[in-house]
Amino acid sequence: MFDRVRARLAHLIDPQHTAEPSVGLFVDGPNVFRDEFDVDLDDLRDAARDLGRIGVIRLYLDEHATPGLIQAAEARGFEVIVTSGDVDVKLAVDATAFAGDGTIDRLAIASRDTDFKPVLEHAGTVGVETIAIAPGTHGRSDALRNAADEAVTLEPEP
Repeated sequence: MFDRVRARLAHLIDPQHTAEPSVGLFVDGPNVFRDEFDVDLDDLRDAARDLGRIGVIRLYLDEHATPGLIQAAEARGFEVIVTSGDVDVKLAVDATAFAGDGTIDRLAIASRDTDFKPVLEHAGTVGVETIAIAPGTHGRSDALRNAADEAVTLEPEP
């Protein structure tokens, strides 16, 4: 929170000051953490860090998530949101709210689900840069990639 306040104050004092953009990463857990993708939590966090200063980093899971995944995510700095059903609605509502309230400068959604296309489109209309993160070439959604300003594909470790 204090980083965001400092950045805003620095911008008011020196308009030429270019603070590192704040990134919100929203991860669709059931869609990303599948056996066929081999996605690592550290890779997701690193992808977000490459985009700017992490302001929000959330992993959305359903009630079937293992305690080990929840514990590993929390240990890596993710805020874990567990829903009783489909995570799509909760993730979409939260990502849209963060994009609209000025908390983040860049919105990154890690998923292969085209349901998040309207979220990326809305964020773009309110001036937030958008990034679609795919859990691998096989898991890439062309609709998400085309709706986003930038696309990142996580590749498995060799």
